[in-house]
Amino acid sequence: MGTKERREREREAIRDKILDAARELFVNEGYDAVTMRKIAQRIEYSPTAIYFHFKDKSEVMRELCDRDFAQLAQQLREIATLPDPVERLRATGRGYVQFALHFPNHYRLMFMTPRPECDEAESAIERGNPEEDAYAFLRATIDDCIAQGRFHREFTDADLLAQTMWAGMHGVVSLSIAKENDDWVDFRPAVERAELMSEALIRGLEVGLAAAAAAKEKAGRGAGRKATRART
Repeated sequence: MGTKERREREREAIRDKILDAARELFVNEGYDAVTMRKIAQRIEYSPTAIYFHFKDKSEVMRELCDRDFAQLAQQLREIATLPDPVERLRATGRGYVQFALHFPNHYRLMFMTPRPECDEAESAIERGNPEEDAYAFLRATIDDCIAQGRFHREFTDADLLAQTMWAGMHGVVSLSIAKENDDWVDFRPAVERAELMSEALIRGLEVGLAAAAAAKEKAGRGAGRKATRART
């Protein structure tokens, strides 16, 4: 390994160390209470060394959010090839929960810690791109379910459905992260609670495959009759 490559690896290692310390501080103390000096003290560096890597606290937070949301999107991309949109929706819920339980500090920062709004133009995540934006991935999956007639006809607002599914899964994992060590309640395993939440929500939306196929066929016949009348 050459000198340039070694220095670049060392620089990345220091950035990772700074980000890990900052994530923990933001989660435990809140964004407003954390300073660059506190981050430096946590890793026993001088504030000057921190500023060499990040210009200010907001840049640290933006880098954390970009990295953590990109990691979640990567996990969801692995299920993008599932052809059945309802099964893809179930798998999306499982992937979300697995991410939260494996990376609780990431999850706390992403979804349980108040923080300033990130300037979209400065983010490395392309908003609306399902390959990078986890919400866009969930919404696209919901859109596929609607387009294929897999949900009851009254459920047509993809954003409303996506946000409801998200809220259900978030409720399970945030309760697990924040309260599962509380022995006041005999908590069932988080994965089991998440599976039940997902299934309850999906069953409330879903029509059977046979009913969806029949509705699609009926719609096709209706379109055919309209086309015939238009020609005559």
